[in-house]
Amino acid sequence: MADAVAPRRATWRFMGLHPLRLMALGFGSGLSPVAPGTAGTLAGWLLFLLIDRFFAPSNIGWAAIIAAGFLIGWWACTHTARALATADPSPVVWDEIIAFWIILAVALPLMPVWPDAWSWAAQLALFGLFRLFDAVKRGPVGWADSLFKPDHPR
Repeated sequence: MADAVAPRRATWRFMGLHPLRLMALGFGSGLSPVAPGTAGTLAGWLLFLLIDRFFAPSNIGWAAIIAAGFLIGWWACTHTARALATADPSPVVWDEIIAFWIILAVALPLMPVWPDAWSWAAQLALFGLFRLFDAVKRGPVGWADSLFKPDHPR
């Protein structure tokens, strides 16, 4: 039987060694010493606003971005988790980013009809609800989480 590999710690140096790690670690947001999932979701929100503002993709455009991000992100997260020798490393936050993109992309068609202040308030409410459901792992979030964690009771 082969010796088990000791888990590694995610650092800026570790992240910089491979572009897949850069993506999986949320471009550094997952390295936050406090609440890396929240930092990753914030990074996802900012990336969403940046992409939406400068590239103005349509709903089909967002679907393509999310599909590509999901597939490449899965590869990136798997690569990074293996390199860290950890099944579910907390610095890997691409899942938070892509999940929040999905939420915002679904809500996006509703946002233009609201005044700007309501749009920001709605996005902030979506952020808070997303973090709450991600933290407590209830409902669809818990179901999805259990699919990818073999030791999680179903």
